[in-house]
Amino acid sequence: MPEFKVVVNDPEAGEPRPVWVRVVGVESVGDAKLEFTVDHKEKKKIPVAYANPELLKKLNTPYGYVTLRIWKDRAAGEKLNITLKVMPSEEIPPEELHVPKAMLEELLGVERTVGEVFRSKSFQILVSGKNAEIFIGKRIGEKVPADVVGIQGKELLITGGSDLTGAPMLPSVHGPVKKYILLSGPPGFHPRRKGERRRKLVRGNTITEEIVQINTKLV
Repeated sequence: MPEFKVVVNDPEAGEPRPVWVRVVGVESVGDAKLEFTVDHKEKKKIPVAYANPELLKKLNTPYGYVTLRIWKDRAAGEKLNITLKVMPSEEIPPEELHVPKAMLEELLGVERTVGEVFRSKSFQILVSGKNAEIFIGKRIGEKVPADVVGIQGKELLITGGSDLTGAPMLPSVHGPVKKYILLSGPPGFHPRRKGERRRKLVRGNTITEEIVQINTKLV
């Protein structure tokens, strides 16, 4: 069965408008357990968090995907960015974000901290099974329903991708092929000198099971 890392860009997110929150590690919210499993650690799944609807409204995040930024050492620019899928809960104070306790303990060794949260400009979701099969045979510039990544009423515009070796998909190379072509610029080659060209291995514009990452944009 095919499996793809789907990178979703949200063009409506604009420039981040961070909101400072108290980040509280909990094991559950109501009947819902907040887990941090191996799949979350390996970024195969996005951890689930909970926040008051007032905070979600302030963040203007209709799809619920946010980035939590925790500064380890602000002077040194050392920070930790975590993508979360946030669900609403009236039980939580508007100035708090409840996240998996195991996640905070694993990443920071604490149960509580403070951080900035803002609407994610992009996020990555692992898609497998029937949802992944929808991408097979699709080309750059075509669309698929966004419900394959859990977003209803939108579409994903395929903008590119790459295989396991990092060879990029090029819209100008037709079909599910892999070949060397002469490139003078990105994607696939970033020249260091003006006029420089180089022969690089690239993928065609059609998705096959050999593609690992698919780049998309919400439309």
